[in-house]
Amino acid sequence: MGAEGDSATDSAKKAAEEKALNDWLPVTSSRDAKWWYSAFHNVTAMVGAGVLGLPYAMSELGWGPGITVMILSWVITLYTLWQMVEMHECVPGKRFDRYHELGQEAFGKKRGLWIVVPQQLIVEVGVNIVYMVTGGKSLKKAIDTLSPHGGPPIKTTYYIMMFAGIQFFLSHLPNFNSISVVSFIAAVMSICYSTIAWATSLHKGVQPNISYTPKASTTAGQTFGFLSALGDVAFAFAGHNVVLEIQATIPSTPETPSKKPMWRGVIVAYIVVALCYFPVSMIGYKIFGNTVEDNILISLERPPMLIAIANLFVVIHVIGSYQIFAMGVFDQAETFLTKQMKFKPTFFLSLDDVPWYNIPIFRGSLGFLWRLCFCTNYIFHMHNSWGVADVFSSNWCTATNHIASQRLQILLLSINSRVDKRKPSDMTARLADDK
Repeated sequence: MGAEGDSATDSAKKAAEEKALNDWLPVTSSRDAKWWYSAFHNVTAMVGAGVLGLPYAMSELGWGPGITVMILSWVITLYTLWQMVEMHECVPGKRFDRYHELGQEAFGKKRGLWIVVPQQLIVEVGVNIVYMVTGGKSLKKAIDTLSPHGGPPIKTTYYIMMFAGIQFFLSHLPNFNSISVVSFIAAVMSICYSTIAWATSLHKGVQPNISYTPKASTTAGQTFGFLSALGDVAFAFAGHNVVLEIQATIPSTPETPSKKPMWRGVIVAYIVVALCYFPVSMIGYKIFGNTVEDNILISLERPPMLIAIANLFVVIHVIGSYQIFAMGVFDQAETFLTKQMKFKPTFFLSLDDVPWYNIPIFRGSLGFLWRLCFCTNYIFHMHNSWGVADVFSSNWCTATNHIASQRLQILLLSINSRVDKRKPSDMTARLADDK
């Protein structure tokens, strides 16, 4: 009897410590977000500077494949985002507030960490490297455009350092909800510069002697251009790796689970995504054809004032986007320091991970890290994602009589049987053993 009492006391103490830690960590310290927080956080995470490269991607794909890829990307990413929202609370009484927690439930505690955490960190850090460089280059472009003599003789490197300096101070904000104003402003800016891009293109009119044939003249060049364009579209529709962390900020009760307001915000966000992406990609390609630059603002050039404003909007947007992706990195760093290294969760500890993360990364290392980021994540995750979905769809169907989940499970099982010759039941048993 005494041993049972001690065990219950230890469990209660451990649960209290876990709750206190979650109340301190950036992702879970504030759970009073509204559905519109989900809307503009998702817009900020997804509608990035990649939208300005969509006309160039269209020039590599062509009208038919380009429109098809754009529509399929919008539909598929919306569907997979719905899966993530549903999985957040797919186990009764438990919330998967972080991507790696979902991976641990599916693959086991150790394997889940090794599968998910490296990929998520590569994506989040890689995206922020791109945002840091993009912010610095856009700031330089805006100043050079507004200056009568081409701007001061300052290298792009120093503009990137200015951007990093801004992030150094913003990174001290404690949690997701504390950056909601920054995120909202960033979301508005993304709508503004997207509108400037397609509206100015439309006003400029179709350029003379343009062509809609592929840029490259050789088969190899066209093939590599096509594959590169697919990567550009995939980058433009990124943002799923912070979905669970965004949903973690929304309160949840048995009567009103967090998935309802979260999904409402996602729908609004995807409407905004469509209003930004499709006009920019199609109008930009229609106006400039295969002469369009990889950043449509470069193709526009005039009027200078409007192009400078658009570049400033890009800078403001990537400031907010940087914080959305960085918050997950800070949370993982602080979780490691407190759980594995046994540091006490204090204000000073939360400051330790800010300086090293905001060290500016320059152009020389950008290409390698960016390719490493997306090649590692998407090639590896293509196989493992089916295992996650299979395990969760099985658990969900067992726990509930949800018709949609049953149909989803049938679809996933049929795909798994083709992709992986092993039986799904064997895969589930193997993953259960790993736990």
